Amino acid sequence: MTNHLIGPLDRFRVLDLTRIRSGPTCVKQFADWGADVIKIEPPDDASGYADRDSSDFQNLHRNKRSLTLDLKSADGRDILMRLVDKSDVLVENFRPGVKKRLGLDWDSLHARNPKLVLGSISGFGQTGPYAERPGFDQVAQGMGGLMSVTGLPGQGPVRVGIPVADLTAGMFCATGILMALLDRERTGFGQWVQSSLLQAQVAMLDFQAARWLIDGVVPEQAGNNHPTAVPMGVYPTSDGSMNIAVTGNRMWQDFCTVIDRTDLADDARFATARLRFQHRDELNALLFDITRTRTSADLTDALIATGIPCGPINKIDAVFADPQVNALGLVVEVEHPQRGTQRVLGQPIVLSGATPVMHSATPDAGQHSDAILQELGLSTDEVAALKERKVV
Repeated sequence: MTNHLIGPLDRFRVLDLTRIRSGPTCVKQFADWGADVIKIEPPDDASGYADRDSSDFQNLHRNKRSLTLDLKSADGRDILMRLVDKSDVLVENFRPGVKKRLGLDWDSLHARNPKLVLGSISGFGQTGPYAERPGFDQVAQGMGGLMSVTGLPGQGPVRVGIPVADLTAGMFCATGILMALLDRERTGFGQWVQSSLLQAQVAMLDFQAARWLIDGVVPEQAGNNHPTAVPMGVYPTSDGSMNIAVTGNRMWQDFCTVIDRTDLADDARFATARLRFQHRDELNALLFDITRTRTSADLTDALIATGIPCGPINKIDAVFADPQVNALGLVVEVEHPQRGTQRVLGQPIVLSGATPVMHSATPDAGQHSDAILQELGLSTDEVAALKERKVV
């Protein structure tokens, strides 16, 4: 194992058998914070899933070592099991039936290495009537209710512009693995950590789910309006538009002062949050006429001075030109032997005693196969023989 980083997770070895996005998102949390992550992939990946030259792939798989391994062969599975013996975590996103055929089911792995933590991400969970279905982010967005509350009223279902089910399933799984590793310090045993796109998406409904579960309300599309609060949403200005978020009666009164309409603060139609919500269309029509007379910069300065949350609606290039984004270090650089310096997304977590380090770019397939196999005790001749048979 190469001691590339002394970090909070540097004592752990993670085997990464994932692909697409949810699994790599999970594993990225370990790779960035110092774990020895071994990405195991087919010697000949004809799946069409792995475009190594894409910016997406380069961003997702940094800080890993790559071992090519044919898991359909007995020799390939034997090498994997030898790695399992020496590892702390294995993360996979196979369908349950595929996992069983490969011998990567929980019972088999736990019997082999009782200390191993298995992280499994699927489309719909490991049990239940949909367990064997293939999963895809947009399918989960639809089934999990998100597309029904996204978009303009009456527009029809709209997907969110990021793969939110994939990303959150990966993050939930990473959190579960960390809890299992902590619990292992007490019990001495690993656990099976499970998440899925559907579970993650339903969990992310948050207050929209509570509106149904507790209040019996089926939320509808609200467009750029906040589903329950007014004024909160997108407001036009003389040079574009911006987000404004006014909460509570005191902030409502301050807002009316900023826009020089204190009469609205005294208007009985808008006296409480509930009344403002009931008269949302009427109130917003009045506010739109007012905010259109101000520039975005002028209105932003006035609102911020009063403590009212607001901000621009940035395109992606403007996001990364923002001084606060730059101050937070959300973009980091990594050196690629062929591509040179690449900018990738950093971690949104700050620790007082540790810093994630981009120590290596996304590896070529099998870039570290020789070194990893030699760490397992294989000789140069044995490695050459495995290559000849296309096991690695």
